[in-house]
Amino acid sequence: MSKKRFIAGAVCPACQQQDTLRWWLENEVEKVECVACHHTDTRLPKSVEDSKHVAGSTSEQVIGIFKPE
Repeated sequence: MSKKRFIAGAVCPACQQQDTLRWWLENEVEKVECVACHHTDTRLPKSVEDSKHVAGSTSEQVIGIFKPE
């Protein structure tokens, strides 16, 4: 399992608490969890997002992730 990292300045869409979201990769799938209310979201790899087999409602539930480079 990869290291879980907090997303600075991010606000949980469920409980509206700031700085409670942590992010990690699990089997090449991005996971986000709020440590305050345990709300979770996932983001599929770009190759899967571009696929026509993914339901349209999936993209509405994804939290954007800032990746400093």
